[in-house]
Amino acid sequence: MNFPFNAYLAAFASAFATTLVTLPLWRKWCLRTGLVDDPGRRKIHESPIPLAGGLAVLTGLLLPMLAAALVLQLHGGRIAGAEALLYGLGRRVGQLAAILGGAIGIVLLGWLDDKHELRPLPKFAGQLFIAALVAATGVRITLFVPSVLFSYAITILWLLTVINAFNFMDNMNGLCAGLGAIAAGLFGIVAATHGQYLVALIAFLTTGALLGFLPHNFPQASAFLGDAGSHLVGYLLAVLAILPHFYSELNPRPWAVITPLLVLAVPLADLAWVVILRWRNGQPFYVGDTNHLSHRLVRAGLSRTTAVALIWLTAVALGALALL
Repeated sequence: MNFPFNAYLAAFASAFATTLVTLPLWRKWCLRTGLVDDPGRRKIHESPIPLAGGLAVLTGLLLPMLAAALVLQLHGGRIAGAEALLYGLGRRVGQLAAILGGAIGIVLLGWLDDKHELRPLPKFAGQLFIAALVAATGVRITLFVPSVLFSYAITILWLLTVINAFNFMDNMNGLCAGLGAIAAGLFGIVAATHGQYLVALIAFLTTGALLGFLPHNFPQASAFLGDAGSHLVGYLLAVLAILPHFYSELNPRPWAVITPLLVLAVPLADLAWVVILRWRNGQPFYVGDTNHLSHRLVRAGLSRTTAVALIWLTAVALGALALL
């Protein structure tokens, strides 16, 4: 059966509205508790900005999911597509629980970093633990290699890479959230096209939640994602890149597995560039600088808003190529 398009629209709209409405509440909480980004070196804002984005985006994901679960339990028999959805949930309940648990865990890790500026080793250890937890539930990459050990290793490496790629991309208003929304939307289209409705629903929830945050962050920011938010964006996109079956009997093209690399090409290329440059300059790769693509575009004469929009367009173009 064809999964109803209205379900995808409802997932997107509910996540968008929830994030948009709850962010001001989280913003007040952050101001009251001191969870803010203070002005300083390499920063252009002149007053403290609440780090409310990650908390609002997570709320935009969890509340619609809880509401949908309640509606399915009470009125599932009268809703189109509910039978297929309940069947899929029954088969993947363990993986979905681990994915949501990982999302909450990565936000908590980012919140601790925002609040206490964790040292690199404990921060990396937290990322590694969450990545290993997700891989242990069966959400893994295989790349056609019949080895469980290889599957675990490549999956953990992928999760760590994408999480940190988006963390690095959170360097200008709207950049990280916009790239995340574009990538999630593309993954949603891929999954929906191939009938993978659970994956598509998660992707469209992610897209809606991130777009609900953007009006508070671009072009002027009243809230930032913070490490909690950038970690969450990277985590969600890394998982969404693993969940769809890009190669299947319906899509028998082995090269289709490069789709995630094209969809995430911009943050991955930026990560590779700055890590190599920092290594060549003899500085730790985790120490921030102004050598990211966005910074170079601004130094070339573009405004920050134009630079971010240009990077978004590049991501859309590469994603469209991936769909083809």
